[in-house]
Amino acid sequence: MFQLGKTIVSEDLIEKDFVCNLGACKGECCIAGEAGAPVSKEETLILEEIYPKVKPFLRPEGIAAIEAQGTFITSDLDELETPLVNGEECAYVTFTDSGIASCGIEDAYNAGEISFKKPVSCHLYPVRVQEYSEFSAVNYHRWPICNDACTLGASLKVPVYKFVKEALIRKFGEYWYAELEKLAANK
Repeated sequence: MFQLGKTIVSEDLIEKDFVCNLGACKGECCIAGEAGAPVSKEETLILEEIYPKVKPFLRPEGIAAIEAQGTFITSDLDELETPLVNGEECAYVTFTDSGIASCGIEDAYNAGEISFKKPVSCHLYPVRVQEYSEFSAVNYHRWPICNDACTLGASLKVPVYKFVKEALIRKFGEYWYAELEKLAANK
């Protein structure tokens, strides 16, 4: 671990390799698990605002889940998350014709309907950020469903921090990312 501004960063971001391999996993990270994607308080307001424009991109099951539970939920642990369809996949999940999970929010963004790409926690994955009062912990989340992404990343020699560059800049800014690159170059 090392400190970068008000963040404590796992060295795994520099030392481990990762490139999503959607052909292999089919977007399982949007389907598997026991909870929705983490969202910030600010993002809950955005989700409420953009829902009418995102709705046409969603599956009927997702629409039903959102209309029953809301555009976000508060978990039993008091954490804000995207709702799930029948306790399974994220309510915002869509599927391509080849069965690969996609994001209805990102689909609306790519169509030019909204300016919000998707929740930053989704954009950052496999990086997870835990907010504390004095700092943010920035960690690499290793999940067996992403083994193919680790293999592809290793073959292409793409470290985690480079794979999620756009998302890290979105979360922490250009200066923070430039400092991370400097630290990585010296490792």
